[in-house]
Amino acid sequence: MIVLKSPREIELLREAGRIARLALDAARSLARPGVTTGEIDAEVERVIRANGATPEFKGYHGFPASSCISVNDQVVHGIPGARRLKEGDIAGIDVGARIKGFVGDNAATVAVGRVSAEAQRLIDTTRECLEQAIAQCRPGRRLSDIGRAVQTLAESRGYTLVREYAGHGIGTRMHEDPQVPNYVDDATLRRDLVLKEGLCIAIEPMLNMGAAEVRVLDDDWTVVTLDGSLSAHWEDAVAVTKDGPVVLTRA
Repeated sequence: MIVLKSPREIELLREAGRIARLALDAARSLARPGVTTGEIDAEVERVIRANGATPEFKGYHGFPASSCISVNDQVVHGIPGARRLKEGDIAGIDVGARIKGFVGDNAATVAVGRVSAEAQRLIDTTRECLEQAIAQCRPGRRLSDIGRAVQTLAESRGYTLVREYAGHGIGTRMHEDPQVPNYVDDATLRRDLVLKEGLCIAIEPMLNMGAAEVRVLDDDWTVVTLDGSLSAHWEDAVAVTKDGPVVLTRA
């Protein structure tokens, strides 16, 4: 069931989103060669709690950390720990925060030191896909316009899209209806809907440099590309308003 948000609820989502962004920005600034993903995660939790919020990911279905940190061929849901980042890595960092009953959720992929031109192009294209998708978030547009925007740009540059995972509605729960796919096909068109004022969603394109197929590691969380190719992930939470898209996870 899709729950449209009131202006007051959107403001509460913006407060949660602001804290999630602060924590994500802190994590991005720490993502340097020699730093462990566990050290980054500790800073994420510190920033979230220092701002009066709680880490939404920690304990979510048993997840053991406050952020997901996915390196190189890891697509999403990487568990932070002892792994040290190296020059040339790319790291997708996903952060969620809860305050006053509402959730903020955002992600970015960062270059660790100097990366290859190919890796930087993947990072940049994935972020561009997110921006193109956000621009569709206006009353009267369709959910499929979001997926089509991501798919058109990604595939025009030779990338594939992860289809097993999608964006989602957001509010008092991190994952609400509707699902927000990053592509369009017959199945997504059958579930298509018109975007209405008050709809709040998290949009999160996931692009692979190689094949689209993925698998889950034995930790039951970390998703990796099946062929070992690089993957990038960006995410923002967005409200559909009469004046157009309002990004809830940006100041």
